[in-house]
Amino acid sequence: MTDVRSAADLSAPVTPRRPVARTHHGDTFLDPYEWLREKDDPQVIEHLHAENAYTEARTAHLAGLRDTVFSEIKGRTKETDLSVPVREGGWWYYGRTLEGRQYGVHCRAPLASPHDWTPPELTTDADVAGEQIILDGNAEAEGQEFFSLGSFEVSKDGTMLLYGVDVEGDERYTLKVRDLHTGANLPDEIPNTSAGASFSPDGRYIVYLTVDDAWRPDTVWLHELGTPVADDAQLFHEPDERYWVGAGFTRSDRYLMIAVGSSITSEEWLVDAADLRSAPRVVWPREEGVEYDSDHAVVDGEDVLYILHNRNALDFELVRVAASTPSAEPTVVVAHEPGRRLLGLSTFRDFAVIAYRREGLARLGMFDYENSRIDELAFDEPLYAAGLAGNPEWAPPMLRLGYTSFVTPSTVYDYVVATGEKLLRKRQPVLGGYDPADYDQARVWATAHDGVQVPISLVWKRAFGTPGDAPRPLHLYGYGSYEHSIEPGFSVARLSELDRGVVFAVAHVRGGGEMGRQWYEDGKTMRKRNTFTDFLDCADHLIAGGYAVPDRLVAEGGSAGGLLMGAIANMRPELFAGVLADVPFVDALTSILDPSLPLTVIEWDEWGDPLHSPAVYAYMQSYSPYENVRADAAYPRILAVTSLNDTRVLYVEPAKWVAALREAGADALLKCEMVAGHGGVSGRYNAWRERAYELAWLFDVLGVAGA
Repeated sequence: MTDVRSAADLSAPVTPRRPVARTHHGDTFLDPYEWLREKDDPQVIEHLHAENAYTEARTAHLAGLRDTVFSEIKGRTKETDLSVPVREGGWWYYGRTLEGRQYGVHCRAPLASPHDWTPPELTTDADVAGEQIILDGNAEAEGQEFFSLGSFEVSKDGTMLLYGVDVEGDERYTLKVRDLHTGANLPDEIPNTSAGASFSPDGRYIVYLTVDDAWRPDTVWLHELGTPVADDAQLFHEPDERYWVGAGFTRSDRYLMIAVGSSITSEEWLVDAADLRSAPRVVWPREEGVEYDSDHAVVDGEDVLYILHNRNALDFELVRVAASTPSAEPTVVVAHEPGRRLLGLSTFRDFAVIAYRREGLARLGMFDYENSRIDELAFDEPLYAAGLAGNPEWAPPMLRLGYTSFVTPSTVYDYVVATGEKLLRKRQPVLGGYDPADYDQARVWATAHDGVQVPISLVWKRAFGTPGDAPRPLHLYGYGSYEHSIEPGFSVARLSELDRGVVFAVAHVRGGGEMGRQWYEDGKTMRKRNTFTDFLDCADHLIAGGYAVPDRLVAEGGSAGGLLMGAIANMRPELFAGVLADVPFVDALTSILDPSLPLTVIEWDEWGDPLHSPAVYAYMQSYSPYENVRADAAYPRILAVTSLNDTRVLYVEPAKWVAALREAGADALLKCEMVAGHGGVSGRYNAWRERAYELAWLFDVLGVAGA
């Protein structure tokens, strides 16, 4: 392992202490580094550049390894490739990636006939008959350091393209409309929108969203093509800062559905798609703590809504109501079953697909309208992830499915509804002789401090032996918030770890959704500490079981998982050799106390409201990583990665955290992307280089840098 502390006579940037008092509930906290929040202050930008220069100098010895890992990722990726075409209207839509190009090219080709449901088999060395390029991301990104699409939709008649562009990373998009016959953009251009705009089914209107000062989508607008944006009609506005707003048309094109939601409460409104200027009507009035999600179907000639809800049903149940009178007594069609967490229903003309979690895995079932029977789709591997993928048509004879596992590359199937046959359309090519049989995956269980069994997923290369037979370098990932589940998915970049003998593991801690709604409830608000202790218990289990040793164990998490990283580093610093924190939410209390910051009020349902509750304030203060940095701790090596334009977790949080860690004697590095957002840099080659940077650091910590 490289001794980076003696690599060169380097001096870390000195972060001036300028204490600012923050007083709540009789408690005063002197924050020495809050001045770093002033993004427009040249001294702040100068400081971030200094941090980047220091990090680059401290990791200069890894430059060759970074290039090697980047070359490995690039060399395993088929750079010039095509996606499997998706049928919509009279066209097959697909994407191209081209060697040397950062962004995808969006294309389409006409159907052979209206009865054509078999996607054409496309190859990179043959022209596609009738191909049209509808958007070349590389051309659109020309001259920009950052480029991201937030909306992308073709009108039902196939004549126009709607797309939203962000060139800063701040998730505010400029909507544009392109005439697909001429290739020219229309005068209609709408700045400062949120993601997720849609054409109306008749192509006459655009439905889009705007955000408030706290970056909360709060207003739905209706723009008529060819008219001034200033004349756009406001369809819906949500004044309550606890709720975000979304909008989209049902697959049937019968309704515009406006969804209003917080972390614990939701409400939906219907607008007749044939009369978009009519007043929205509520499905179920909001009820604190009740979440629901509805979709439209036609059963026996009647417009109905299937509603998935959790009223007196912790893991949700499915009911049906008449669309004309949704508040009437519902008919239960799938009763609540503890341990089977219903996730969503996707309705089609003749059937529906229900998604749910059971025994820690996401599952899919075909749902029969007539008898409400669920027929689960079977897959062969013990760990996998499967879901619907690209099914815009209302009455398809087959469904497009996406499938993957830790060892199986991303796979596309068409599921024939009448026969149950799964037709393999494509498996992600992995170059360089990849063989899934060379790798293996498994799930083990750790016992938490309170006796709860916490699942851990593992993947490794067989040639290095079975994990547990002897300690191996181990990379432990965790998240544990928002009921978000970390699924067993394939990663090309991860092969660079596995091929060096590293075991990759995921601790499925409470606060996530892997084991049902109660799993989430037990890792949020005043039970948030379970997330942290579960992760530590998983690490202890892996060490006790002979899978790993502390000096060859690195933890990683991002965003809310970065909060997890900060907490476990404070609680058990001796347990890890390194901590990799991506866009980490490490100054949680400061952020959640400030309702003017992006998303703060919405977040109170997830973390609690420390502004108004002394108990929540004290609880968050007890674990918020920045405020609990310990002068007496021997911290592991820490790398924090952030982005200047991130609107979800502001750059200031890791900047302050690293300053506090370094003051406590920790070997902490900060890497700040100066033109990027919450998802990091844009462009696939840039993303590969970013991951190669992180992996090179991780390999150095684990002692496999020379492998």
